[in-house]
Amino acid sequence: MGRRRRLSGFELSDAGRTAHLPRLDLDGLLIRMKPGTIRAWTWVHKWSSLVSTAFLMMLCITGLPLVFTHELDHLLLEESWAPANPDGPRLNLDQVLSTALARHPGDVPAFMSFDEDRPVVNVTSRAPDAPEGQFNFQPIDQTSGDAAPLVAGHPVMEFILQLHTDMFLGLGGMLFLGVMGLLLVAALVSGVVLYAPFMRRLPFGTVRAGKAARTRWLDYHNLLGVVTVAWVLVVGVTGVVNTLAVPIIAYWKDTALKELTQAYDSPAPPSGRSSLDAAVERAKEALPGMTLQFVAFPGSSYSTDHHYAVFFHGDTPLTEHLTTPALIDARTGELAAVTPAPWYVKTLSLSQPLHFGDYGGMPLKILWAILDIITIIVLGSGIYLWLAKGRAKKAAA
Repeated sequence: MGRRRRLSGFELSDAGRTAHLPRLDLDGLLIRMKPGTIRAWTWVHKWSSLVSTAFLMMLCITGLPLVFTHELDHLLLEESWAPANPDGPRLNLDQVLSTALARHPGDVPAFMSFDEDRPVVNVTSRAPDAPEGQFNFQPIDQTSGDAAPLVAGHPVMEFILQLHTDMFLGLGGMLFLGVMGLLLVAALVSGVVLYAPFMRRLPFGTVRAGKAARTRWLDYHNLLGVVTVAWVLVVGVTGVVNTLAVPIIAYWKDTALKELTQAYDSPAPPSGRSSLDAAVERAKEALPGMTLQFVAFPGSSYSTDHHYAVFFHGDTPLTEHLTTPALIDARTGELAAVTPAPWYVKTLSLSQPLHFGDYGGMPLKILWAILDIITIIVLGSGIYLWLAKGRAKKAAA
């Protein structure tokens, strides 16, 4: 028998490497895998996996509870609260905004959002000299103007989310995790390519239970990896898209909204803006049948310096994640444009629910959690195989 050489967990004999490599039938085409090709794919699979595995393991472990964020927050933060005047008239949006800004004199409004299950309007504002990203968030009871209890995520869930999103490093951390996601895609593609010649000699799904522990774990690693490859690829790609949220929104503002700002000489000052309530009503007329989601004030990250951006979403499991803004001139209150989100913003909007399985109810979340656990096993077994290979080399030496 020829001397055998291990290549990233896949065994190839000298004779097989030289002249008689198996032919693979991919989409009806017979191709021959050359030794150099296999070595190249092995190198890609080895290093893309080794560099990214620790971070991918962190993302899988933190992602597991995040699949059930809504349920865990509801369980951990359940608080009874009732509006002051449930059957009385509600404050209009201008009154809510004035109430919020009176509690933080000098603040500039940035966003206004609306609770779905209680009559509460959330006003986000910031001081002009505040550090980037520092805001004041105020839930206002729309029936009285009183402060409503803040409904935020549990501190533990918020910590996990921040670690999963950017490792507490801001945009740099997000982009770094995006690179790790690209390495995951490279590891998946190279793993599938290498799995094909490996399975040419074994029935699909074979686990050699009578072999040594490393061989058994190799079979588990290959089987679980190829079974979940489509799901991991989807979650990996959507994760990469999510890490690009900041540059995607910035590009949208600089391109799709640029034409709307060319007619203005200077930003709309807070003192010279038209009625917010009238602007929202005008936007509702332009987008009938859609659900009001939030308002971005002039100068905020989701608007221009001259418009109220009033965002709406649909009412189906798919369209509730797709937003359409109506831009209202902040000086005149007139409709400036309805700008359906371009394809790259729609891709971003769909990536987050798809990434966490948050669009098909509890059955889909359970499926996402099971596949996440399987992926953790694949990553862990990959680390074990690499360490075991190193120990075997030392023993042989």
